Amino acid sequence: MNTYVAFFRGINVGGNGALPMKELVAILGEMGAQKVKTYIQSGNAVFDSTEKNLARLSKQLSVGIMKRRGFEPHVHILTVEALATAIAENPFPEAVVDPGSLHLGFLASSPKSPDLEKLSNLRKESERFHLTEGVFYLHAPEGVGRSKLAARSEKLLGVPMTDRNWRTVCKVMEMART
Repeated sequence: MNTYVAFFRGINVGGNGALPMKELVAILGEMGAQKVKTYIQSGNAVFDSTEKNLARLSKQLSVGIMKRRGFEPHVHILTVEALATAIAENPFPEAVVDPGSLHLGFLASSPKSPDLEKLSNLRKESERFHLTEGVFYLHAPEGVGRSKLAARSEKLLGVPMTDRNWRTVCKVMEMART
């Protein structure tokens, strides 16, 4: 049995993609997942599964939601080890005192040709970012809602991204370890 973390994009946001967490737990259970736990309504889950192919698991979950709810969300699944690495590699450790200002964008794949120059040009003086193979770290002390960098980062990276703030990442990690 392997423990995985699933981050859903566009679940229960702005009245779109309605998926009660109880229903998500049921869908995961139908797929054979065990020990399913969810965190807040925006689509964060921790579960155990015998499946080893993360892409297949992600697709299966997305299709399961489509069958039940009529929409197919992007689902990013990663191992607990990968999440622990993303936390450990945080390039802005001083930012954790304001966990809402530090965001991790989990990338669907490694960007082939990200436009780092345009990303830098969009950056406010107070903002910082760092790109690794699987994570786009963004420290936006003035808030991501007003950040042009946050708004355009996915397009300029060229790959789908699912964003979580530091508080959520740490809470999901805590759930995965219990």
